[in-house]
Amino acid sequence: AAAVLSMPPDTANGGFQHYIGGYELPFPIPWLGGAIAGGLLAIPVGFVVLRKLRSDYQAIALLVLSVIANAVITNADKFLGGAAGIALVPPPLSDRIDPNTESYQYLYVGITAVCVVIALVVANRIVNSPYGRSLRAMRERELAATAIGKNPVQLKMTIFIVGGLIAGLSGGILVGFIQVWAPSVWLYPETIILFAAIIVGGRGNNIGAILGALLVPVGFEEITRFLNNSPSIANLGPPGLIPALQWVAIGLLIIGFLWFRPEGVRPESRRVFEGAPVREDR
Repeated sequence: AAAVLSMPPDTANGGFQHYIGGYELPFPIPWLGGAIAGGLLAIPVGFVVLRKLRSDYQAIALLVLSVIANAVITNADKFLGGAAGIALVPPPLSDRIDPNTESYQYLYVGITAVCVVIALVVANRIVNSPYGRSLRAMRERELAATAIGKNPVQLKMTIFIVGGLIAGLSGGILVGFIQVWAPSVWLYPETIILFAAIIVGGRGNNIGAILGALLVPVGFEEITRFLNNSPSIANLGPPGLIPALQWVAIGLLIIGFLWFRPEGVRPESRRVFEGAPVREDR
């Protein structure tokens, strides 16, 4: 959404690619549009997935829907470029600052950091609010939460929409930086990497999610990717061996944490009522 809001009509640049939209809106409207599109898309998806299915089946259904959506976009050539995707996405503020300069890179990092801080503040407010307590109650015992008057479908739908807003914003930030988008680079393995980040960092807390994102997609995956650039390592086996071993390593990382440290690097803090003593485990 952010790409087609910021790009010119598809008749520009010789018309070599086809996509809907093309409004050339100034920054930050494309990013805001991407966030809104993510939240709106979460409504029908959540309506289908969250109402009748248990959490494990919800994960399967979401994965299936993502595969179906990827296949539809790949075969719809005039929707978002088909299998080739979209190229020449204009970077934000490129009409004022040269995107090829080092100062622009620092500016982009700064804007991204501001967005991360805003998202983290919103997430922390949700966690520490009565709504966050309702979410934790539903996670621990959904039947008990329902018995005290909580609506689990409404709780799930609301937080699912919030997640869609943040995901849409992050997608706008990414596509503005790399300036291309294609469905072939967003398949189900990328979902596994995000699962690994949450498992490694620690479930149930925002700091754990940030640590997981730094350790797995940024740290672990990028470090192993550099191994393929070393001639002595790249020639150890057939072509494609090192990228395949990357996925093996990520799978082993997930299994290792689930087996030896399921709470992750940053476990969720124990929450007690103010003034109530913490009972020592005996």
